[in-house]
Parts: sequence; C-alpha cells; structure tokens
Amino acid sequence: MKTLEEWVEEFAQNVAAQTDSIWRGDAKTGNKHAKRYIAAFDALRAHGDAGREALAMLLTHPRMDVRVSAAAYLLRYRTAEARAVLEEAAKGEGLVPFEASIVLKNWENGTWALDPSEPTPSTSARGRKRSRSQ
Repeated sequence: MKTLEEWVEEFAQNVAAQTDSIWRGDAKTGNKHAKRYIAAFDALRAHGDAGREALAMLLTHPRMDVRVSAAAYLLRYRTAEARAVLEEAAKGEGLVPFEASIVLKNWENGTWALDPSEPTPSTSARGRKRSRSQ
C-alpha cells in the first residue's frame, strides 16, 4: 500500500510526464499519464483532508505545471493558496498559463468540479452552482 507521500510523488511525476508528452506531440502517452495522476488524486482524496494536505505540498513545486495541477484540484480545500498559484501562472503565456486561466474561469462561473465529494456545497457533474463561502 502506498503512502500519501508516494501518491503525491506519483501525481507530480505524471503531471510532468503528461506535459512533456504534449510538448513532444505524443497525446497518447500524455493521456496515459493523465489517467495516472487522476488516479493518484483519487487515492489521495480517499484519505480525506489528510490526502489533500499531502497534495498541498505541491503548491510550491519547482515546475509550474505541477503547481497548477495541484492548485486546480485544491481550489475548494485551499482556496486562497490555490487561487494565488493559478493567478500567478495565468499571467504568463503558453499551455500551462492557459490551463490556469481556464481553471480560474470555471471557478468564477461556478462550473469547477474537480473535488466535489465533500459535504460542503459544490458543483455537481451537471454544473449546478456551488457556494462561494469558505
């Protein structure tokens, strides 16, 4: 059984590998890595807030793509910190800054739903508005 730290490392490695695959034009391999980091997040989420706290370590990762991906998944849980990461990244140009701006747009318009399983109001898969309160 993997530790939380191992799941966090798997998340980070596969986000980075997906980005690298995209830059090489290898969407098939990129999709394989996306499935792996989503699975790693699901494993972390299964540990509740302890898993989310572990993932929050990546908000300061050296790679922007890893920071942005972690922030995207942590918006509801660590709103201020995640938004700060996304807003900083969105100032740049390129794929990762574009992704950060899309996540922020979805958060603002109430369609963000990457971590909807908590009892607090959130957006469902059908796109209902979630509460903005913290």
